[in-house]
Formats: sequence, C-alpha cells, structure tokens
Amino acid sequence: MWVEILCGLVAYKVIRRFFFDDDDASYLADLDSSHSDLCFAVASRLEKLYAGRCFVGLRIPDPDAGERQHIDVVLVTKREVMVVGIKNFSGFVEADKDGNWSCPTDKKRKQEIIPNPVQEVNRLAANLQSYLEQRGAKLPDGHIIGRVVLPNPNCRPSYNISIQPEVMLYDQWKDLKTDSKSGLSTWIKGAFTGSKSDMQDSVLQNLHSILSTSPMWDRLELKGDKNVLGEFIEFKGRHEDIQLLKNLKRSKVSRFIIQKSTLFGGFGRSRVQILYSPRDYRAEGTSSSEWKEISVKQYTEIVFQPLHSKKVRKFKLSSVVSVTLSA
Repeated sequence: MWVEILCGLVAYKVIRRFFFDDDDASYLADLDSSHSDLCFAVASRLEKLYAGRCFVGLRIPDPDAGERQHIDVVLVTKREVMVVGIKNFSGFVEADKDGNWSCPTDKKRKQEIIPNPVQEVNRLAANLQSYLEQRGAKLPDGHIIGRVVLPNPNCRPSYNISIQPEVMLYDQWKDLKTDSKSGLSTWIKGAFTGSKSDMQDSVLQNLHSILSTSPMWDRLELKGDKNVLGEFIEFKGRHEDIQLLKNLKRSKVSRFIIQKSTLFGGFGRSRVQILYSPRDYRAEGTSSSEWKEISVKQYTEIVFQPLHSKKVRKFKLSSVVSVTLSA
C-alpha cells in the first residue's frame, strides 16, 4: 500500500509540474513590485487625463553626481514637460525645518528620513532640461517642472507638506479629473498657466524621439499584473536553449513576448514560444509581420536585477509575460 501511495505522490508532482503553473504564485510571492506597478499606473492615468505621453523609469545623467539619476515618470504634453516623483508613503509624514520628510518604517517607533522630495524632483527637472538641451531640444524656462504624487490612501502628510503646490495628496489624486474647458485638472492648472503656448508638432515630435531613445530601466512584466523595473542580465538554461536565445540582446531586440507553452508528446507543457522583433532605431512600432519566433524549454530562466534591490533575481519564462529592453 505504501508503495502505491508513494507512486501516487510522485505522479502527482510530475503531472502538476507539467500541466500547471501554480508554483509561479509562490515563486513570485516575495517579490516587491509595488513601486514599479505604481509608476506604470500613474503614467497610464496621466496619459488618459491630459492626452500626453509618459516615459517611465528614465535614467538621466547627473553632471554633479557623475552618475545617472532615476526618474519615476516624465509626462510630455503640448504645453509642458512634467517630472513626476511617486512616494508610496504610509502613516503620518512630516517635514523638519530643513524640508526633509520623515515617515514610519515597518519597525515600531522607527522613522525614516527622506531628503526633501520636492527639492529632489525639481533638481531632476533641471537635470532633464540640461539633458534635453544637450540633445538639441531647448525649451523656454518654466516649461519643465517637477511634481510629487502621494498615491497611498494611508498617507497622512502634515500641514506644511499638504500646502505645498508641488505635492498631490491621495484625495486629490483619487478625484483627479480634467476640466471640460481647459482640459486640465485644478491641481495641474497652475503648471500650465501664464503665457505658455502649445509646442509646435516638430518640437513635440523631437521630444518624443529623444526621450524614447534615452537611457531607461528595462521592464519585466510578470503574470499577476506585476511590473519590475531594473536591468536584464542574461538567460540561464540548457546550452541548446541559450544558443537559440543569443540573438535576444538589447542591441538587436527592443522587446520580446512570452507565448503559451506547447504540448510535447501529450505529456504537459514543455516549451514556450518567444516572439521578438529586431530593434528599429528609426521607428517606434513594429508590424506583426516583423515578429520572429523561437521555442525553448519553459523552465529556462531570466536573470534580472530589480531597481532598488541588491539581490539579483531569477524568473522562469513560464512566469514572464514580456521584457522590454532599453537601447
């Protein structure tokens, strides 16, 4: 009887491994993708509200620090360029006399000191303006601004934070909508007032072209609507699969999509299809006819370094939806 039970357990594990991806949920349970998810959610809403275009996870060179600085979201509209810093703070947040913010940590009675987010986002806006000028897009002063969004419903900022016009509180973000006459929200109107006029289509197109080809973090989209910003490092797997994947380099490919697994010999799903297209530096889109396909074992892994993490992660292709690579 014990032999039958043991054989049954072995058969169950084998069938579960081939037929189901239930282990993907536990496999990704400890992954914190909240900040990256918020960046894409905020960007998506801003694009819909202001008929603009957002760029997420830019890495703009900072001449003072001598390294690249991360920018959560850049919104480009006909009137302006807005650098958006997203702070997912929870609990009571207050500012000291120097403008630095403090908020609770996971540990009891511990406070985390955050360098003034308003000053930081304004500094990033100035760096972005300098970077755009170096690449041939000079905008008038005041056309690139910085804003801080606090999208967490449990965030309770102090009065001296709430009154700052550059800061958007949760209630403001939740109720954000455009004005039917101006096309702008009450929060964002102040950024667009004055003598500013719509940018010429050629200027706007140039901005889009520059930002589309600017340094930015890679994007890993996972099952369960999780997004991770960071750096794609390499593939791990069998030698024959790695040989097939050697052309999926950032210099040659901008994005690849993981398709459903295929049946092999009637025993479960053993391989996955990867759709990819050659990188085209002249165009932003790719027609369906340009996509190519390769097939590899579904347990081939992607090695990825998430943003703000010292730990390199490995992700099975069976848990991945798509990967977008920066140029």
